[in-house]
Amino acid sequence: MFFSGPVADAASDPSRDVKDRVPPNVTALGGLYTQNGTWAAAAGHFHTWDNDRYRYLGGIAKVDAHLDYFGPSSQPMAYTLQGVALMQQILMRIGNSRWYAGFRYVFVDSSSTFGSGETPAELSSFQKDQRIGAASILLDYDSRDNIFYPGDGNFLEFEAQAVRTAFGGTENYDVYAARGYTWQPLTHTLILGLRVDSKFSSGDIPFYAQPYVDLRGVQKGRYQDRNAVAAEVELRWDFVPRWSLLGFTGVGKAYGRWHTFSEAQNVQSVGAGVRYLIARKLGLAVGIDVAHSKDQNAFYKQVGSAWR
Repeated sequence: MFFSGPVADAASDPSRDVKDRVPPNVTALGGLYTQNGTWAAAAGHFHTWDNDRYRYLGGIAKVDAHLDYFGPSSQPMAYTLQGVALMQQILMRIGNSRWYAGFRYVFVDSSSTFGSGETPAELSSFQKDQRIGAASILLDYDSRDNIFYPGDGNFLEFEAQAVRTAFGGTENYDVYAARGYTWQPLTHTLILGLRVDSKFSSGDIPFYAQPYVDLRGVQKGRYQDRNAVAAEVELRWDFVPRWSLLGFTGVGKAYGRWHTFSEAQNVQSVGAGVRYLIARKLGLAVGIDVAHSKDQNAFYKQVGSAWR
């Protein structure tokens, strides 16, 4: 991860209110490899201009993932998802407020294959090779004291996404999403965090792109349906200047096609973590989280907050 631009002013100007400091420009390179052979590589850049009036975010990624599809049953079917993804986003501040409006474009060129060679019965429109061309209108609110590991403030995002063949894809569907995070200091060393995340879809959405319950400790894509909602609470204790401990729990549901909201299973998770403030002036912390849900345990290496 590389920092440039107004990072020195943003991090070290003591006369400026913390929430008004300009975020640093960031260039990041990353990758992952897991025991089951899944790998990915990505590069991204975040940049601001004109005293944070304009925000740009862009990235590209290559992935070869070995995943499980569950659908309406509890029996996993192994599949492989390979592809390249591109994302471009631009936001502009509304007046002198903390609100931003803008656009996002996502392009994904993917190929998916089920290991058994058999397609699940409910995926009647399954296609091995698919492209996603998605254009979104965004409305954001950001009052966080820093973008990496906030200790105070709020972040909201509302997104209306249209996936169309006219935008470079092979499918047509819509996604509406809303997410909100808040961090509230209870004392000098205790910070309460709350998260709400929701996503709703309509149209011929690919099975791997369906909304899913997104909680630490829950396998990605384990609970999928046409819609998904999740809520999480986190308590953080900054017990010494650079070290903090976290405890968190969450609940979520996926519903809409195979189950109604009342019929859908309540998915719960619980966990704990630790962070070390590796770059104090930037507010950048690194650490780990461990989490548990029904029949599942998970371990995460984290850079900053888990809520992004």
